Parts: sequence; C-alpha cells; structure tokens
Amino acid sequence: MGGLDKRAPFTATGGIIPPEFQNIKTPCYILDEKALIKNAKLLGEVPERTGCKMLLAQKAFSNYDCYRFFEPYLAGTEASGLFEARLGAEEMPGKEVHVFCAGYRADEFEELLQYADHIVFNSPSQLLRFGAKAKVAGKSVGLRINPECSTQEGHDIYDPCAPGSRMGTTRAQWDEAFQKNPELLDLLDGLHFHTLCEQDSDDLETTLVSVKKHFGDLASRVKWINFGGGHHITRPGYDIERLERCIRMVQEEWKAEVYLEPGEAWALNAGFLLTSVLDVLKNGDTQIAIVDASAACHMPDVLEMPYLPPLLGTDETEDGGITVRLGGPTCLSGDVIGEYKFRQLPEYGDLLMFGDMAIYTTCHCRISGSDVVTILCSSLQSLVIWILRKDLEVVNNGFLFLCREHIIGLNMLKRNMCGIKRNMSTSPHRAYGRQPVLVSLSKLSYKKSEGTDNEKGDFNNCRNASDCITGQRRNHSACTGR
Repeated sequence: MGGLDKRAPFTATGGIIPPEFQNIKTPCYILDEKALIKNAKLLGEVPERTGCKMLLAQKAFSNYDCYRFFEPYLAGTEASGLFEARLGAEEMPGKEVHVFCAGYRADEFEELLQYADHIVFNSPSQLLRFGAKAKVAGKSVGLRINPECSTQEGHDIYDPCAPGSRMGTTRAQWDEAFQKNPELLDLLDGLHFHTLCEQDSDDLETTLVSVKKHFGDLASRVKWINFGGGHHITRPGYDIERLERCIRMVQEEWKAEVYLEPGEAWALNAGFLLTSVLDVLKNGDTQIAIVDASAACHMPDVLEMPYLPPLLGTDETEDGGITVRLGGPTCLSGDVIGEYKFRQLPEYGDLLMFGDMAIYTTCHCRISGSDVVTILCSSLQSLVIWILRKDLEVVNNGFLFLCREHIIGLNMLKRNMCGIKRNMSTSPHRAYGRQPVLVSLSKLSYKKSEGTDNEKGDFNNCRNASDCITGQRRNHSACTGR
C-alpha cells in the first residue's frame, strides 16, 4: 500500500500510518483533536451568522471527554432517551438538553424531566399521554412531523419518510388526532423534522417546501422549528450559503427560532481505527484477511447501513490490484467489513487503518445476547482509545473502560457504572481493578495509576455483569452475581 492516500479521512496523518502508531496495541480508535476543533469552529460560524442554535446529536458521537472542544459553539445536546439526556445535562451543565424518542416509557418519564429542556414526541398519542406533564414541569414540547418527502438514495434503512415509516407524524395522522383531541394544539411549542442522512442543503431546501405544504399552518404558530440532523455541514463542498438561506427563510416567514442537531458533522473525518492482520487465507477464488477489528462490534453501521469504510492505501477505482475480503475475528459469519483492492497481498501482522471512525463507532459498541449496547464482544482484544494531538503525539485520554472479560463502551458509562469518580483520566480504569497506562509515544514513557480497594471491581467473576453495568446494582461488591 505504497504512496500517499490523499482522501479526506486521512488528511490528519498525511495520508500514511505515522511511525507513532506502529507500536499501539490493536484494535484501537484514535481521535483527531485538531479535526474535532476544526469541525466545531465551522459549525459554530453558522449560528454566528444566522442566529440559529446548534446541538450535538450524541447518538453519533458521545465521547464526553471531547465535549470541551465543542462546547463553545453549542447551544446544547440532543438525546435519544433518558441516559443520553443525563449525559448531556451533566457533561454540559447550563446548556440546553433536547430529547426525541419514538416511544417514551412511563416509568422513566419523571426522571427524564429532571434533565431535558425540550421534549419532542413522535406521535399525537405520545403527545397526549405525556405532553401535559411536560408542560407542567416547565418543559418546551414539540412534535416530530413527517413531511413525506424522501430525498435519500442508497440507504433506505435511514429514510424516515419512506412509506410506512414509524418516524414522525404525517398530516393525515395529525388531522385525525386533532379532530378527536383539539387540546393537542395548545401543547405544542415547536416542530421537529429529521429527514436527511449525510446530505447537502439542497435536500433540506426541498424538504422545507414539503414542510410548508403540509405543516405551514402549524409552523406559523410555534416558537421553534428543529431541522433535525443528517446535515453534512463539515464535508468538503457542502453548500453552507444555501443552508443559511433556509434558516433565514424559516426565521423570517414563520418567526420561529431554528435549531439544527447534526451528529456526524461534529466528528466527520476526525478518527481512525487501527487493526492488525491475524490471518490470510483463500477460499476458492476469494482472498480473505482476518483482522482483529470487527464490523459487528467496532463499526456496526458497516453492516446496518451498509457501507464500505475507507481504508488507507486502497483504491476501488483502480484497475488491477488484489481484491481481499476483510473479516473480523468473531464467530458471526456475517462479520465481514468488505472487499478492498490492495496493491499487494496483506501479510500476518500488517497494520491497517480505517478512516472516519469517530462517528457511530465508539458510541455503538455491543455484545451479542445483551441489551446493553455499551459492551463490546468479549472475544476481542482489548480496545483502546487515544487522542491524536496536533503534533501527532498519542496520549491515552481516559476513554478506556476495561474489565478482564468485557470491554465497556463510552456513551453512558459514567451514569451507569459502579463507583466511577470524576477524574476520567484514571478512575474508570480503577473501577475495574486495571491499571491504565498513559503513553506519550514521543517519549515512550509509561505511567501507572493506583486505585483504592473500594474503587476496584472484579467484573470477571460476575454472573450478572450486565446488571452491574446498567446501574441496577450501584455497588458491585454487593452484587449477588459474584
């Protein structure tokens, strides 16, 4: 894989795998601080020029130790449920917390009201069931609408306007519900629509025409309108001027405050996933390489969307080359990352690097057979996350959450794990009785942190580890599953 890879996902490393990365244990995520800040500044310029408000959709990026890069440019966070709402409220105190969920739970709603400022309901029935309670609690209430305008191509699974979609309220659904319950209108402070996925502002402009056609009368009555996410604002070539025209049109015509809640745009092209080749084999005409990263566990959108993640040094447009199918080490037959054209056949021990791995990766880690999405497959090697500093120094930033058999993800752990203290550079490690290593590759120095006995937890022998992880038992030492 000789030569420089000039694609945007690999700009930060100069289109190569830097020497500093060679001795990092894989699989390993690396986050690019410089790219995160650059994205944040670009996104922050839109509110400066238009007066709109920008939110962080935490479902795409919830590495809260990096929130400090975004905070100066954010009005707040967007959450998909209770725990993300708590994450946003606690990690960005004083900022707004917006929540949308297709269906809220009655047994969690009271707690949700402690954290959320704006609550968006998916249907008139949910609005009728919970809206008055939210209003009494002083919350701003919204309804997600479905403008029935599909602008997506190639990933129908993420099209909220597809026929039969469960996402949002169509005009026919609203009219039927309003006829039966006229009081619904008085509950509304805002409208929310989310119809885009990795798209440009021309599709937003098209969507707004449909919003005006179907919901213009409601839009003129509410205080705010949320454009949702899917806006690829930080992608090279995105038409920001058109976006700002759309924002001003809504502000001027409907006299409403405008919110946007991008997710990917905050961390686009700001991360890498290092992986090592474990085996090379051939089955018939298919050349295969097994790597220590897993599509199912480390980058699930590869299977769900699906898409082919960018891999340094491979070029699908090139004639010739060796086509190699990359697969993960798990027992899932479908754990296949995809097929790539290599200039030469990979060998055992080769280091590979995927790009654009900061989004929908660390926040979607999982383990088979568990409803706790923050646990990675226990058969994988230890997952490590590092921050790539501006000078290419690689520093462990405290995102590593380890117990011997389980590798814990990032987005909800401070809420849910037993006895984790605020010092994120050391205490998450101590909570599992593992000693973290802070590595400065420029100096190759190692620093260990000690934990007290009551901060340590041996999850390795816990038969109810998922209960401990989800916070149902606050003190693992008292867990009956040990």
